[in-house]
Amino acid sequence: MRRFTMPAALVFAGALALTGCASGGDDDTATAGESCSSIAAEVRDISNGVQNNLATPESIEGLQDYLGEASERTDALIEEAGDDSALIDALGEFQTALNEVSTYADGLEEVPSEEDPSVMTIEQDPEELATQQATVQEASAAVGASCDADSDTESE
Repeated sequence: MRRFTMPAALVFAGALALTGCASGGDDDTATAGESCSSIAAEVRDISNGVQNNLATPESIEGLQDYLGEASERTDALIEEAGDDSALIDALGEFQTALNEVSTYADGLEEVPSEEDPSVMTIEQDPEELATQQATVQEASAAVGASCDADSDTESE
């Protein structure tokens, strides 16, 4: 029994070493890639939340509060990006898109609903809403693309 256990353990340890799972290897590039992927996932989450809140805001004040939180989360991600200039640039563009949405939200007005005048609704231009959502989505995708570009550069 001992004869089979030792070779199996050696094969398993060798497999771990080859896949980079064993400790002591050079994990800096994997860690940087994982960090970038984590940041890109967080940006997608922020982007989806902004788009959803923009599409169906409960109130202008609530929307502005959410946008403020999204901006703060993005600032934290910029800090987390370290010295990855491509990622920082993409996050800066995403922050700019959030600022544009905030400016758009500043111009929104609450008006009485046509169905029930006692209920207030937020009046939005559908074309401008679509433009704002597309801008946030594109900026979010650019963050993910910067991670993909970094991983392509590191593998060369």
